[in-house]
Amino acid sequence: MIQTDDALLTKDDFAKRTDLPDWLLKEYETFHRTVTDKTFPCYFGMNGELKGELRYAFVTQDDWSNLPTALESFLALFKEPNHKRHGLFVFVEPFKIEGSLDDYRKQFWEILQYLHGVDNKEWPAESPRDSQHYLWDFHFLGEPIFVFGNAPAYKQRKTRNLGNAMVIGFQPRRIFEGLKGTEPGGMMSREKVRERVAVWDQLPKHPDISHFGDPSHHEWKQFFIGDDAEPIQGVCPFTHKEMK
Repeated sequence: MIQTDDALLTKDDFAKRTDLPDWLLKEYETFHRTVTDKTFPCYFGMNGELKGELRYAFVTQDDWSNLPTALESFLALFKEPNHKRHGLFVFVEPFKIEGSLDDYRKQFWEILQYLHGVDNKEWPAESPRDSQHYLWDFHFLGEPIFVFGNAPAYKQRKTRNLGNAMVIGFQPRRIFEGLKGTEPGGMMSREKVRERVAVWDQLPKHPDISHFGDPSHHEWKQFFIGDDAEPIQGVCPFTHKEMK
């Protein structure tokens, strides 16, 4: 177990630290190799990894206690005046036997529910608690965050398969300033990325992919999309404390 003060990792840590588990080092190598492939669809992820701007953390199957500390440290980066467009990628120790997509989706939402459970800061008053509201978003320490899951069970949507571990991406909404779905720069950037994703995956854009603020869109569905082109059915597995 690493010290909680060191829960947030940088690219250099994977080469210098001697206390990181072997499975994590292996999964990071796969992640690095995948996202730096010159044909990888996401320019932002590729450039962030190459420049050392991304941050990382990990949890084991039995202990998630690193995560709140790592996420808190990560969010502190955004208090710096010249912060980069950082992303946090959390590696979840692989299952002993690869699971189904539903297995990973279930654990993904359990981890977000755990984070919400230990979060001692109330969500902003104007932020919907009900995930069925089109302006619902996940918050931690009062910060709105876009969260997305990647898992080995993705066989068709290969852009969501980053190795044998589930990898959860955390992107504070502030990253998207100037790149929102309703802004010209944002629309252009997203469409270019989505075109490249379609080429990699050989599938059309998933029907649950849209932009935050779209009244016909449920943001939670975009957090862990299907491995197909069918809309996700049912209700969000996440429940806000005030909704229980």
